[in-house]
This record gives sequence, C-alpha cells and structure tokens, in this order.
Amino acid sequence: MNEDTMNTTEQATDTSNTVVKESTSGKSTTQSKRKSSAKTASKSTQKKSTTKTSTSKISNTSDDVRFTPKDVDQDQYITVKNGFQGTLIYVSKRTGERFVWENFGDEQEIELRELKNAKNSYKDFFENNWFMFDKSDQWVIDYLGVRRFYKDAVDIEDFDEIFNKNPDEIRKIICNMSDGQKQSAMYRATALISEGKIDSYKAISAIEESLGVELVEKS
Repeated sequence: MNEDTMNTTEQATDTSNTVVKESTSGKSTTQSKRKSSAKTASKSTQKKSTTKTSTSKISNTSDDVRFTPKDVDQDQYITVKNGFQGTLIYVSKRTGERFVWENFGDEQEIELRELKNAKNSYKDFFENNWFMFDKSDQWVIDYLGVRRFYKDAVDIEDFDEIFNKNPDEIRKIICNMSDGQKQSAMYRATALISEGKIDSYKAISAIEESLGVELVEKS
C-alpha cells in the first residue's frame, strides 16, 4: 500500500485478522496479527452522545461535492464502522488516542477533524474501506475527498447479501471491490462456507475465481 505522507511497513497475510495503524517515534507502522493477541480498547476511547450540531445543513449525495472548512463543524463526531473482517486499531498521530474495533461492523465515534488527519497520514484506511460510514453520513466521504475509494464499496449491512446473488453478479461485485473489501469478502466467505451457509458449488467457484484463491480444498 502506498502512503502519501509517511513511510509505512505492512505485513499482511491471508490468515491475519487484526490491522493496527499507529505512529511510533514519528514513523508509521502497520502490524497484522491474530485476533487473540489484539488489545482491548479502553472505554474512554468511545465518545457517545457527543455529536455537535453542524453549522450548516448538508444533504447526502453519492456525487462528488466540494466543501470548505466553514461549511461544517469539524469538532463534530462521526460514527465510523469497522470495514475489516477482524480487529481494527487506529491510533491518532495527532493526539495519541487509540480506537479499537474488535469485530466487523463495530462502531466508534471519531471527530471529523481527526478523520481529516487520518486521510493525510493513513490513507489506506479509506483506500481499503476499513473505515465505513452510515448511509446518513455519506457526505463525510465527499467532504474528505475520498469518494473515488468508495465508488464500488459494499455497505456493511449488505455484505452477506453478496453471496446470495447469482455467480455472474458475485464476480462483478467482488472484482470491483477495493483490496481491503476483497480481503473481507475472503474472510467472510470462508466463515460462511464452514458454517454451511454457502453451499452452492457455482457460488463458491465464482467467489474463488474473483478473489484468485482456493476456499474449498478440491478432492
């Protein structure tokens, strides 16, 4: 992954299910480890019921929209969902505050100002769709100027529905995903196959072909 402003070392494997992003001695590091070794977030990192009212009303849109800082209150809190199938950890380079999402779809409240800093320092959270937003907060994507990374992103609440579609639709959706969502699709498909919730040979073949991996051992 390419960082625009920092040098990043990333170690990711198909079996990892933790992503960590933090700044150490002025340098950025990324680690992937198994979920059992992930640290639990402090409750103090969760800021509920602290959303401030925006100074201007902004309508939701799927088209690129240009904003200026005066358009919105940058101190307001935005609900950020975990788009990674596992534990996601983000540590603010600006404040040192640590945010932990233990499961796919978990939520944390992050200041809009902090999200702007994250875009500049750790852009792969957006490029890989690890940061996901409610449908009511889609304007944030435009405000941050990252709409291009979310054009083909699948909403968290719709993720499992991918695997119920016909093989051609499965291929089309997965092939257009970001690398981060492809990894999530691989983890989720593997879990659903092991639970017997995906048992169609054609569907499994479509998933494997789209991801370029083998999810079921061939006899």
